[in-house]
Amino acid sequence: MAAVRLWHKPVVLYSLVGILLGALLVLGYLSLSRPVTTVILVRHAEKKIDPSDPDVHLSPEGEARAQEIARVLGEAGVTAIYATQYMRTQQTAKPLADRLSLPITKVDSSNSAEVVRQIRSQHKGGVVFVAGHNNRVPEIIKELGGPTFPTIPEDQYDNMFIVTLSGFGRVSVSKIKYGSSASASQQQMMVQP
Repeated sequence: MAAVRLWHKPVVLYSLVGILLGALLVLGYLSLSRPVTTVILVRHAEKKIDPSDPDVHLSPEGEARAQEIARVLGEAGVTAIYATQYMRTQQTAKPLADRLSLPITKVDSSNSAEVVRQIRSQHKGGVVFVAGHNNRVPEIIKELGGPTFPTIPEDQYDNMFIVTLSGFGRVSVSKIKYGSSASASQQQMMVQP
Protein backbone atom coordinates (compact mmCIF):
# COMPACT_ATOMS: atom_id res chain seq x y z
CA MET A 1 0.00 0.00 0.00
CA ALA A 2 2.87 2.40 0.82
CA ALA A 3 4.48 1.68 -2.56
CA VAL A 4 1.29 2.71 -4.33
CA ARG A 5 1.16 6.05 -2.51
CA LEU A 6 4.79 6.81 -3.33
CA TRP A 7 4.09 6.11 -6.99
CA HIS A 8 1.19 8.63 -7.02
CA LYS A 9 3.23 11.53 -5.60
CA PRO A 10 5.63 11.81 -8.57
CA VAL A 11 2.76 11.50 -11.05
CA VAL A 12 0.84 14.29 -9.31
CA LEU A 13 3.98 16.41 -9.06
CA TYR A 14 4.88 15.93 -12.74
CA SER A 15 1.29 16.63 -13.73
CA LEU A 16 1.30 19.93 -11.81
CA VAL A 17 4.64 20.91 -13.32
CA GLY A 18 3.29 20.05 -16.79
CA ILE A 19 0.17 22.14 -16.24
CA LEU A 20 2.27 25.06 -14.97
CA LEU A 21 4.61 24.89 -17.98
CA GLY A 22 1.65 24.67 -20.33
CA ALA A 23 0.06 27.74 -18.74
CA LEU A 24 3.34 29.66 -19.06
CA LEU A 25 3.60 28.72 -22.73
CA VAL A 26 0.02 29.89 -23.39
CA LEU A 27 0.62 33.19 -21.56
CA GLY A 28 3.88 33.69 -23.46
CA TYR A 29 2.14 33.10 -26.78
CA LEU A 30 -0.69 35.48 -25.88
CA SER A 31 1.73 38.21 -24.85
CA LEU A 32 3.64 37.86 -28.14
CA SER A 33 0.50 37.76 -30.25
CA ARG A 34 -0.92 40.89 -28.58
CA PRO A 35 1.62 43.63 -29.19
CA VAL A 36 1.78 46.87 -27.25
CA THR A 37 0.89 50.02 -29.21
CA THR A 38 2.20 53.42 -28.11
CA VAL A 39 0.52 56.66 -29.16
CA ILE A 40 2.34 59.95 -28.49
CA LEU A 41 0.11 63.02 -28.71
CA VAL A 42 0.91 66.72 -28.64
CA ARG A 43 -1.01 69.85 -29.30
CA HIS A 44 0.41 71.75 -32.28
CA ALA A 45 3.28 74.09 -31.45
CA GLU A 46 2.94 77.85 -30.95
CA LYS A 47 1.06 79.52 -33.80
CA LYS A 48 0.99 82.98 -35.30
CA ILE A 49 -2.04 84.94 -34.12
CA ASP A 50 -4.11 86.23 -37.03
CA PRO A 51 -7.88 86.36 -36.47
CA SER A 52 -8.47 86.80 -40.21
CA ASP A 53 -6.65 83.53 -41.09
CA PRO A 54 -8.31 80.24 -40.04
CA ASP A 55 -5.23 78.24 -41.12
CA VAL A 56 -2.33 80.03 -39.45
CA HIS A 57 1.28 78.87 -39.59
CA LEU A 58 3.64 78.27 -36.71
CA SER A 59 5.41 81.19 -35.08
CA PRO A 60 9.22 81.14 -34.78
CA GLU A 61 8.75 79.72 -31.24
CA GLY A 62 6.50 77.04 -32.69
CA GLU A 63 9.05 76.15 -35.36
CA ALA A 64 11.66 75.74 -32.61
CA ARG A 65 9.26 73.51 -30.64
CA ALA A 66 8.63 71.36 -33.73
CA GLN A 67 12.39 70.87 -34.03
CA GLU A 68 12.47 69.89 -30.35
CA ILE A 69 9.83 67.21 -31.02
CA ALA A 70 12.05 65.78 -33.76
CA ARG A 71 15.02 65.80 -31.37
CA VAL A 72 13.10 64.20 -28.47
CA LEU A 73 11.26 61.57 -30.53
CA GLY A 74 13.82 61.00 -33.28
CA GLU A 75 14.96 57.72 -31.74
CA ALA A 76 11.70 56.72 -30.02
CA GLY A 77 10.79 54.16 -32.69
CA VAL A 78 7.98 56.19 -34.26
CA THR A 79 6.45 54.18 -37.12
CA ALA A 80 3.56 56.46 -38.17
CA ILE A 81 2.74 60.16 -38.01
CA TYR A 82 -0.71 61.76 -38.01
CA ALA A 83 -1.67 65.42 -38.15
CA THR A 84 -4.87 67.29 -38.93
CA GLN A 85 -5.53 69.19 -42.12
CA TYR A 86 -4.33 72.50 -40.65
CA MET A 87 -0.91 74.01 -41.39
CA ARG A 88 0.01 74.38 -37.71
CA THR A 89 -0.30 70.62 -37.06
CA GLN A 90 1.39 69.72 -40.35
CA GLN A 91 4.29 72.04 -39.53
CA THR A 92 4.52 70.62 -36.00
CA ALA A 93 4.91 67.08 -37.36
CA LYS A 94 7.12 67.90 -40.38
CA PRO A 95 10.58 67.97 -38.73
CA LEU A 96 9.95 64.53 -37.18
CA ALA A 97 8.55 63.19 -40.45
CA ASP A 98 11.58 64.53 -42.34
CA ARG A 99 14.03 63.07 -39.81
CA LEU A 100 12.37 59.63 -39.97
CA SER A 101 11.49 59.74 -43.70
CA LEU A 102 7.86 59.00 -42.85
CA PRO A 103 4.77 60.45 -44.52
CA ILE A 104 2.33 62.53 -42.51
CA THR A 105 -1.15 61.02 -42.64
CA LYS A 106 -3.66 63.87 -42.77
CA VAL A 107 -6.82 63.37 -40.76
CA ASP A 108 -9.94 65.44 -40.25
CA SER A 109 -9.62 67.41 -37.02
CA SER A 110 -13.31 66.91 -36.25
CA ASN A 111 -13.19 63.10 -36.45
CA SER A 112 -11.21 61.76 -33.50
CA ALA A 113 -12.96 58.39 -33.73
CA GLU A 114 -11.54 57.85 -37.24
CA VAL A 115 -8.01 58.66 -36.07
CA VAL A 116 -8.36 56.09 -33.28
CA ARG A 117 -9.82 53.52 -35.70
CA GLN A 118 -6.85 53.92 -38.03
CA ILE A 119 -4.33 53.68 -35.20
CA ARG A 120 -5.95 50.53 -33.79
CA SER A 121 -6.36 48.81 -37.16
CA GLN A 122 -3.17 49.83 -38.97
CA HIS A 123 -0.51 50.30 -36.29
CA LYS A 124 -0.77 47.47 -33.75
CA GLY A 125 2.57 47.13 -32.03
CA GLY A 126 3.80 50.43 -33.46
CA VAL A 127 4.67 53.84 -32.07
CA VAL A 128 2.37 56.52 -33.47
CA PHE A 129 2.87 60.28 -33.23
CA VAL A 130 -0.22 62.54 -33.42
CA ALA A 131 -0.15 66.34 -33.70
CA GLY A 132 -3.59 67.64 -32.80
CA HIS A 133 -5.38 70.52 -31.14
CA ASN A 134 -6.01 71.61 -27.56
CA ASN A 135 -9.53 70.14 -27.57
CA ARG A 136 -8.91 67.08 -29.79
CA VAL A 137 -5.84 65.64 -28.02
CA PRO A 138 -7.85 64.94 -24.81
CA GLU A 139 -10.69 63.59 -26.98
CA ILE A 140 -8.37 61.13 -28.75
CA ILE A 141 -6.95 59.98 -25.41
CA LYS A 142 -10.47 59.25 -24.17
CA GLU A 143 -11.35 57.43 -27.45
CA LEU A 144 -8.24 55.27 -26.97
CA GLY A 145 -9.63 54.22 -23.58
CA GLY A 146 -7.68 56.60 -21.40
CA PRO A 147 -8.96 58.94 -18.69
CA THR A 148 -10.72 62.24 -19.32
CA PHE A 149 -8.35 65.19 -19.56
CA PRO A 150 -9.56 68.80 -19.72
CA THR A 151 -9.08 70.92 -22.81
CA ILE A 152 -5.46 72.07 -22.94
CA PRO A 153 -5.27 75.78 -22.01
CA GLU A 154 -4.81 78.08 -24.98
CA ASP A 155 -1.38 79.23 -23.79
CA GLN A 156 0.10 75.74 -23.17
CA TYR A 157 2.13 74.03 -25.87
CA ASP A 158 4.51 71.87 -23.84
CA ASN A 159 2.29 68.89 -22.94
CA MET A 160 3.10 65.47 -24.36
CA PHE A 161 0.82 62.51 -23.67
CA ILE A 162 2.10 58.95 -24.03
CA VAL A 163 -0.72 56.42 -24.29
CA THR A 164 0.21 52.76 -24.03
CA LEU A 165 -2.32 50.21 -25.28
CA SER A 166 -1.46 46.75 -24.02
CA GLY A 167 -2.51 43.69 -25.96
CA PHE A 168 -4.80 42.74 -23.08
CA GLY A 169 -6.89 45.92 -23.28
CA ARG A 170 -5.15 47.87 -20.53
CA VAL A 171 -4.50 51.54 -21.25
CA SER A 172 -2.02 53.71 -19.40
CA VAL A 173 -1.33 57.39 -19.96
CA SER A 174 1.71 59.44 -18.99
CA LYS A 175 1.71 63.22 -19.28
CA ILE A 176 5.09 64.89 -19.53
CA LYS A 177 6.41 68.34 -20.36
CA TYR A 178 8.91 68.96 -23.15
CA GLY A 179 10.75 71.98 -24.47
CA SER A 180 10.20 75.43 -23.07
CA SER A 181 7.12 75.97 -20.93
CA ALA A 182 6.55 79.48 -22.23
CA SER A 183 7.10 81.07 -25.60
CA ALA A 184 9.79 83.74 -25.92
CA SER A 185 7.21 86.53 -25.99
CA GLN A 186 5.61 85.18 -22.80
CA GLN A 187 9.03 84.96 -21.15
CA GLN A 188 9.74 88.59 -22.07
CA MET A 189 6.40 89.67 -20.59
CA MET A 190 7.24 87.85 -17.34
CA VAL A 191 10.65 89.59 -17.07
CA GLN A 192 9.37 93.11 -17.71
CA PRO A 193 7.98 95.02 -14.69
